[in-house]
Amino acid sequence: MASYCLTVARLQVILGHGARRLHVSAAFSAKAKVAMSRFESNSFVNYEKMQSNVNIVRKRLNRPLTLSEKIVYGHLDDPAGQEIARGRTYLRLRPDRVAMQDATAQMAMLQFISSGLPKVAVPSTIHCDHLIEAQVGGAQDLQRAKDVNQEVYNFLASAGAKYGVGFWKPGSGIIHQIILENYAYPGVMLIGTDSHTPNGGGLGSICIGVGGADAVDVMAGIPWELKCPKVIGVKLTGTLSGWTSPKDVILKVAGILTVKGGTGAIVEYHGPGVDSISCTGMATICNMGAEIGATTSVFPYNHRMRTYLNKTGREDIAALADEYQDLLVPDPGCEYDQLIELNLSELKPHINGPFTPDLAHPVSDIGAVAEKNGWPLDVKVGLIGSCTNSSYEDMGRAASLAKQALDKGLACKSIFTVSPGSEQIRATIERDGYAKILRDVGGVVMANACGPCIGQWDRRDVKKGEKNTIVTSFNRNFTARNDANPATHAFVTSPEIVTALAIAGTLKFNPETDFLTAPNGEKFKLEPPTGDELPARDFDPGQDTYQHPPSDGSGLRVDVNPQSNRLQLLEPFDKWQGGDLDNLQVLIKVKGKCTTDHISAAGPWLKFRGHLDNISNNLLIGAVNIENEAVNKIRNQLTGEYGAVPDVARHYKSKGISWVVVGDENYGEGSSREHAALEPRHLGGRAIIVKSFARIHETNLKKQGLLPLTFANPADYDKIRPDDKISITGLKTFTPGKPLQAIIKHIDGSKETIELNHTFNETQIEWFQAGSALNRMKQLQH
Repeated sequence: MASYCLTVARLQVILGHGARRLHVSAAFSAKAKVAMSRFESNSFVNYEKMQSNVNIVRKRLNRPLTLSEKIVYGHLDDPAGQEIARGRTYLRLRPDRVAMQDATAQMAMLQFISSGLPKVAVPSTIHCDHLIEAQVGGAQDLQRAKDVNQEVYNFLASAGAKYGVGFWKPGSGIIHQIILENYAYPGVMLIGTDSHTPNGGGLGSICIGVGGADAVDVMAGIPWELKCPKVIGVKLTGTLSGWTSPKDVILKVAGILTVKGGTGAIVEYHGPGVDSISCTGMATICNMGAEIGATTSVFPYNHRMRTYLNKTGREDIAALADEYQDLLVPDPGCEYDQLIELNLSELKPHINGPFTPDLAHPVSDIGAVAEKNGWPLDVKVGLIGSCTNSSYEDMGRAASLAKQALDKGLACKSIFTVSPGSEQIRATIERDGYAKILRDVGGVVMANACGPCIGQWDRRDVKKGEKNTIVTSFNRNFTARNDANPATHAFVTSPEIVTALAIAGTLKFNPETDFLTAPNGEKFKLEPPTGDELPARDFDPGQDTYQHPPSDGSGLRVDVNPQSNRLQLLEPFDKWQGGDLDNLQVLIKVKGKCTTDHISAAGPWLKFRGHLDNISNNLLIGAVNIENEAVNKIRNQLTGEYGAVPDVARHYKSKGISWVVVGDENYGEGSSREHAALEPRHLGGRAIIVKSFARIHETNLKKQGLLPLTFANPADYDKIRPDDKISITGLKTFTPGKPLQAIIKHIDGSKETIELNHTFNETQIEWFQAGSALNRMKQLQH
């Protein structure tokens, strides 16, 4: 530790107010112990406690444990009594921390306020990264965001201060990069209200994306439920080298497992190849595990993590992790539910897309594949950064390619944008010259924020509907996600491949074999990218952007203007009336992929994330109606006229008619946004019936008192017509494991009965009966 002041500041950030004790070993300095005593209470991971829990579970199960199991079971509320069966039982867990990004934190904090509790029970933080729109450049875009979002930022800052939540101001950086730099460490269990929370697995953490209602449970000190995950092992051998990057590992795995192949499982990387990957590279791989539906992903503790902890001011935690190393790696002989083997020495650079992150291609093939499929070959924009790839190493490798082009007199043929992951990364790449090189080659350095990755991009180089190609180092490439243009063909790849393609300007360029032409006619090949894993001169922290909550915020007020169009206090949802759900109108029968972007679009709608009624005007506006294959055009069965999905839903609600959505496979894939569950509940929905669900969305629906149900026979999807009414029966005897029935009433008077499965446990059934998990929490307080 450089100084006592630095020790205090670092511990404030790591522990947060109301933090639980971290076991103090001899490795801690006396000054660190003093600093910690000021901020400890009773909610931080304790390796001794975790070890005790693991010992209890190992004795009960009588078998070696995977790393995932050690960390998860190490956080059990009742390790002696908890029923444990992978993929079947629900675990009651005690996570160590909560993190929320600003778009989801609004609803999470509104729900916490509604709970009536005075203060969060575990260390929690809010991160302002989603509401900053990329337009012209970092400084200008940040100032514009502060002006436009002042009301929301004030709400979040004041709510954080009142309820004991740390507040990272706009400009701090992307939530997952901030977590990696400050809060993640081997063995910690953190939940975050963003689907890419698993990024922290790069530091040996179990970090899980959830909806806001789950975060409220943890902040309220209630044991958090998670279906006991299966464990998919990915054994890595060989060594990364040349143009191949950590991103290519997950791009390859996504191609193998597809967007739902990881559902209900933790992906655990292991094997000798792990040591050839940097800590931030491991984070990249874990981050994009969200794209295969995985609960989370994790790497075992190793020297690369220790180096990162030391470089980010957490030497004491590294020393403790060394002491407990056996707890932070898998047991020899542990078994995985599925095993994938990947030789890193044979892995080639990949590029995935368009329109789905699991459509994997080697970079060497993409030009020919694009020509065959009629995808635009010209790369209009190359974008690097995002929570997936914005580390110091990423920026350095991209800059090494940019420098080669500059030395030959070349600049990017494509528009090129750079989004640093955090203020610390921005300040350090400015100091070390990377930012200048990236600007000189034609890049624009954007704000430390999500920006185009989540659709916060004021794009003006093409018109909406114009067919074009972009390449990004982001994680998702769903239709219209980045720029609201459904004709944009978005591909995801590594920052170095993005940079190379932006310089060449075409998908047909294979940097491993193809030549570029300098202005003087000289032909040359780009040498493979290089970059330091971490800065030789340590990180430059940049500006101080963290607001620590006061020790006592009870006297503070959090004001929400009743006339605001961006913030709205919540009203409780109605509870179950005790009978079956009769004559639910089919609102829409969705055809094909329906992600949370389709259910509750982001982009310009982000501004309404704190106002449930206003944001409900985007309900299912991106879903394809099977009746006419149109988007946001459904028949109002009361009037016979076609209208927008939210308008028809509101009309049904005004007439006292409840409704149901029918959907396809992996419904709710993508983001953790609970608005995709809040909105249908708010507008009168009662059930969502589909072939299969993505994990987070299914839980979010349960939390809000909806019924997420799946066809016992997937072919029954074809029996339901868009103008049907459906009665869901069996609710009076609603019990875990017992299917419900649906009576389908066709407009011609005929009826069909089908069976519907569910995954509710007893606690979740109580949420349904109370009207929501929040309603149930309030009942238990009285």
